[in-house]
Amino acid sequence: MSEFRTEHDFLGEMQIPNELYYGIQTARALDNFHITGLPISREPLFIQAFGYVKKAAAMANRDCGVLKPDVAEAICLACDKLIAGEYLDQFVTDMIQGGAGTSVNMNVNEVIANIALEILGHKKGEYDFVHPNNHVNFSQSTNDAYPTAFRLALYRKIESFVAALEALQQSFADKGEEFKRVLKMGRTQLQDAVPMTLGAEFHGFSTTIKEDIQRLNEAKLLISEINMGATAIGTSINAPEGYPPIVTEHLRNLTGIPVVLAEDLIEATCDTGAYVQLSGVMKRSAIKVSKICNDLRLLSSGPRTGINEINLPRMQPGSSIMPGKVNPVIPEVVNQTAYYVIGADMTVTMAAEAGQLQLNVMEPVIAYSLFSSLTFMENACTTLTNKCITGITANEEICANMVMNSVGIVTALNPILGYEESASIAKEALSTGKSIHEISVLERKLITQAKWDEIFSIENLINPKFINS
Repeated sequence: MSEFRTEHDFLGEMQIPNELYYGIQTARALDNFHITGLPISREPLFIQAFGYVKKAAAMANRDCGVLKPDVAEAICLACDKLIAGEYLDQFVTDMIQGGAGTSVNMNVNEVIANIALEILGHKKGEYDFVHPNNHVNFSQSTNDAYPTAFRLALYRKIESFVAALEALQQSFADKGEEFKRVLKMGRTQLQDAVPMTLGAEFHGFSTTIKEDIQRLNEAKLLISEINMGATAIGTSINAPEGYPPIVTEHLRNLTGIPVVLAEDLIEATCDTGAYVQLSGVMKRSAIKVSKICNDLRLLSSGPRTGINEINLPRMQPGSSIMPGKVNPVIPEVVNQTAYYVIGADMTVTMAAEAGQLQLNVMEPVIAYSLFSSLTFMENACTTLTNKCITGITANEEICANMVMNSVGIVTALNPILGYEESASIAKEALSTGKSIHEISVLERKLITQAKWDEIFSIENLINPKFINS
């Protein structure tokens, strides 16, 4: 049987099992919020970020002379344990909750207070010596501590996602080089267009991913602006003189993240524009990666009755009834991940819009949405890189045959034969089933075989040099 300690708040008393490091306010939140079933410990970077926030606050309070050095030291040592990843099982409040994140902040305050008490040789719950509110939360409010920790965690998660995107971008670039001499047919509106190389197609995938990496790094700069020291609504009430810049400098030094203090703390406390920006970039990235996956599924379709220009790695049997069928399961799972991120962006949008007056109380669902989107997209891009892109091979003969049998290649003859003559050749090819080569070279003798070979050479398709003659 567990031994219990009695804790109280202004609502009453509660018995807390003595082995727990969290206290009465966390216990109330645990009882109140049964929403996602996912505790905040699901995001270790968030807990680590809170460790940095509370440590920086203790150091700043010490520097300002409002917190005893021994208490500050004990709080800092407790925070170091959170930063190291210890006590994760004590962070139990649900990811989505009412109260603008107060339950999360108090969960952190109580755990740190009880760890600090043990460091000082006291028992859990002996809050006269280290109190969750009076000491750990000193010079703070949920309204500045929560968003600051949220932004620190987001910054790290963006870095991790960018690394996954960079690996994906490089894998496409490598395939672009590998396939640079594979002739294929380009398509618009699912119809034959003009010849190109498979390498150019994959290089295009690489370029579009690189653009999103740039956008994410821009969003990361917005996330690095914090409102630490704003306390309740941005007036810095209950914080000592000079505290905001001091705590910000400590945070910058502790984390290595180039955080900057917002110029207008009242605006920064209620504004969620940086989250909207990041969510929009996440949606953009998800859409573009999903579009690439659509292309991969089309290009590998068949194999006998589809386009079949490329082969995706064969990952698993594709049917419980059709022997030999293999599905493009990796692009499919990335598609589905993208759909989730697109939906999460709408959640962030509505939650940001719902902010009223001096605070946006919907920040927990914004946190849940952005954390999930970053985690899911990082996992999806890593999976796409390792289990799909690096193993793609080209069906060069099929690609080349499609080009030579396509009516669309007549477009390359425009500079030489003119639009009207080219259209006439295309019409005859469509009505008779003849190839463009057969009509223009062998039948009408409008150009020589040597000129044909020059126009449709790989070198010319990489660097077109059509000459009217």
